[in-house]
Amino acid sequence: MKYKLVLALSLFASTAAMAGADNIAPQAKATASSTLNSKFAPQNVTDGIIGVMGKGQWACEGVTTDWGYIRFPWLKLEWEQPQSINKIVLYDRPELDEYTATVKMEFSDGSIVWVNRMANDGTANLVNFSPRTVKWVKFVFSDGNGKDLGFSEIEVFPSSKQYKDYIAWVDPYIETNRGRDIFFITGARPFSLASAAPYTRNKNQNGGAYNYNEDSILGFNQIHEWMITGIDVMPAPGSVNPSKGVSAWKSKFSHDDEIVQPGYQRVYLRDHKTWTEFTATDRVVFYRFTYTQDMEAQLLTILNGHVINSRMSNVLLKKISDKEFEGSLSSINRYWGGPKDVKIFFNIRFDKAAKSIKGWAGNRHSEDLSSIRGDSAGVAALYDVKAGDQLMMKIGLSYTSTANAKNNLEVECNTWDFDKVRNETRAIWNEWLGRMQVSGGTTEQKVKFYTDLWHVLLGRHMNNDVNGDYPDNTAGKRDGNFTDNIFKVKTLPKRADGKPKYNMYNSDAFWLTQWNLNVLWGLAWPEVQDEMSASMLQYAENGYKIPRGPAGGGYSYIMTSCPTTNLIVGTYQKGLLTKYDINTAFDAVKRNAMPGGMLGDSASIDFYTAKGWWPGNAGITVEAVFQDFAIAQMAKKLGKTEDYNFFMKRSQGWKNLYNPEQKLLFPKDKNGKFTHTDGLSGAGWIESNAWQATWCVSHDIPGLAKLMGGNDVLAGKLNHAFEMAAPSDFVFDYSHGYISYANQPGLSDAHVFNYAGKPWLTQYWVRKVQEKAYGGTTPDIGYGGQDEDQGQMGALSVLMSIGLFNLQGNVATTPVYDITSPMFDKVVIKLDPKYYPGKEFVITAYNNSPKNTYIQKAMLNGKPLNKFWFTHAEYAKGGKLEIWLGPNPNKAWGVAGLPVAN
Repeated sequence: MKYKLVLALSLFASTAAMAGADNIAPQAKATASSTLNSKFAPQNVTDGIIGVMGKGQWACEGVTTDWGYIRFPWLKLEWEQPQSINKIVLYDRPELDEYTATVKMEFSDGSIVWVNRMANDGTANLVNFSPRTVKWVKFVFSDGNGKDLGFSEIEVFPSSKQYKDYIAWVDPYIETNRGRDIFFITGARPFSLASAAPYTRNKNQNGGAYNYNEDSILGFNQIHEWMITGIDVMPAPGSVNPSKGVSAWKSKFSHDDEIVQPGYQRVYLRDHKTWTEFTATDRVVFYRFTYTQDMEAQLLTILNGHVINSRMSNVLLKKISDKEFEGSLSSINRYWGGPKDVKIFFNIRFDKAAKSIKGWAGNRHSEDLSSIRGDSAGVAALYDVKAGDQLMMKIGLSYTSTANAKNNLEVECNTWDFDKVRNETRAIWNEWLGRMQVSGGTTEQKVKFYTDLWHVLLGRHMNNDVNGDYPDNTAGKRDGNFTDNIFKVKTLPKRADGKPKYNMYNSDAFWLTQWNLNVLWGLAWPEVQDEMSASMLQYAENGYKIPRGPAGGGYSYIMTSCPTTNLIVGTYQKGLLTKYDINTAFDAVKRNAMPGGMLGDSASIDFYTAKGWWPGNAGITVEAVFQDFAIAQMAKKLGKTEDYNFFMKRSQGWKNLYNPEQKLLFPKDKNGKFTHTDGLSGAGWIESNAWQATWCVSHDIPGLAKLMGGNDVLAGKLNHAFEMAAPSDFVFDYSHGYISYANQPGLSDAHVFNYAGKPWLTQYWVRKVQEKAYGGTTPDIGYGGQDEDQGQMGALSVLMSIGLFNLQGNVATTPVYDITSPMFDKVVIKLDPKYYPGKEFVITAYNNSPKNTYIQKAMLNGKPLNKFWFTHAEYAKGGKLEIWLGPNPNKAWGVAGLPVAN
């Protein structure tokens, strides 16, 4: 009895929806106490037809009396093998005159869960409970009204104990209440141009786009890109007047019946009585709409107004047939920077001919669309549908032309088999995510790990067509962070088979990615690092400058210095730069660190070269000196001695900013005077302060320690900073606080101890930071609440979880990996045979637990490893890293010497 009570309490303790695996009810056999007739067979509760009037239902052969008696039925789902389950969704029959109020769920393990006050209109009744392994579930009705009670559908979801693929571990809801529009993108493949998702709050950051807290969907947007959005889609009843805007077409929805996964989403629009599903290829979004009632329906394509982070304008539409139209628009008025006018082209098709295709531009309406031009416009395809009918819609996208949008659609998605495309996308995500396999740890840790990986592989979307055409918006007059761009179409170099040698990408800034993406991509996805580097170098070939964060095929100038240098150099040093000429790449990174390049204005660069610091800005100084170190390392490997000497000398300029009284770095003015000495002030820094960013001179921690008075002094000061930040979970807003893992300048701090002769402190603080700053798995907490920035915090979280890092971002002539204590018992990393001779690299942690955070000893390929690092060359051969953990630090391990970098 006590066991049953605990289970009932667990039901009411958790009512939030969870992303996860697919419904397993269709695998069960359904039996029932009785059946109304053959049309209402028990197996209908698992047929996928949900809430449709008169279709896909089970109903009992009911009995009632005039004095109130009802013969209550039961239905049972039984599997051939036991199933571990933790969620059931019940859908009553949608007919309102006969409805179910209470159901008792009896499980084969003897437990019971009651479900009361059920929704009686065919919508979802979500029931979460603690995981249990059962062979059957019996649903016993105990209250209702009417005679022929039953269900429209029952969905049963497995617990994590029997997740069969990697996408089941991904929870896209994590931190959506605090994220930005590029945070939640379900309609996408890895790095795809197509990036569709619904939005529930029409703003960019701080809970913008898809916000878990909202209860209405405002539209489905096809592009959730760094500073680019466009093309809203919304199914609606024919009575909706689209010229009245979002208030007319928005719809209530519930997380209870929602399925969100990488590459797929399903949601029920309650006001419009329409199930909406979508998936995607690289350049095509594919929708399937299912109607639960007879109605005149319209599929709206909305091309007007400000959506999330930019505004749609200059719309041109052309009807091709009753099944097809095409057009273009301008994405303008974006936040932060980039080309002022980014062209988006599309080809849209329906699987059935519309009875009419109407258009509108502002308040002007066209009853039969032929063509429309205007600053804001849209298309309404109208249909008469019956309950249970389906309509499908495909949207081919391009940044170059309508012809290429059409070709992208025809090449990538030449079928109307929605499930086929969804399964292909699912397989691709599983393969990409499955290149890192982890075991051990908690369910929450594994959910967070694969959600982190999803972020790492989701953002920074390609912008070229399948034939290699891409937009070049690098030319034009610069206006602050914007460009009055000149639109050109160019074509990528081709391989022998005629396919593009690499893809072009739009991207958030690569600002300080040397501490996350630049290291992680090379482990299991080296082709991504190769492609990203080649793409950024192609930008430099087109427009002279290497972009910081390219938007719409042009420059955004967001953030500072030339951070992409570190990506390109790290790619080269690991032997991964195979898609672009090496010497041309070096010429690009060199010139971008000189006057006229992306590093900054010519006068500041000249001053920096002469004096050693950026006038008035310590933040840019610590960025520039590290980039100089990277260029010097590349020059050394290429035998360019003069360049090596020049950039190595400039990489030491940071020492001019050292304040011996504070033992921190501070900004100086042109006269060499400190502008202030407040270690917690952000003045003269880039989204940081002296306490957070003094440690950013990753290329010369021994030099910093020498200035401070030795390793003990450096480690003591840094340890104090961590102790001060711990009560706030190492999370502060931009320049506030001692240590902040919510923004890039502090992301290397815990790993600095390794290079100061105190590796046990790195082991301790890495575990703490990963747990407190990145360990959350709720819509509110997961990435520090600030600047996840297309996978940067996710990448660092992954590196902390598997116990690998590199303080120098792999830019040294001999790149290495720093070791910390893994969170998981075992990590298997599959090596890409196109880049590495080995097959896999395995990390095994013995005696792993939350308390055993310290490394006692380690072995690499069966040999003792007394250093805290090993080389990338050793990693590339494959092998096994074994780590023994304990509750107390072994201060003799990991102090055998530092990796050579000079």
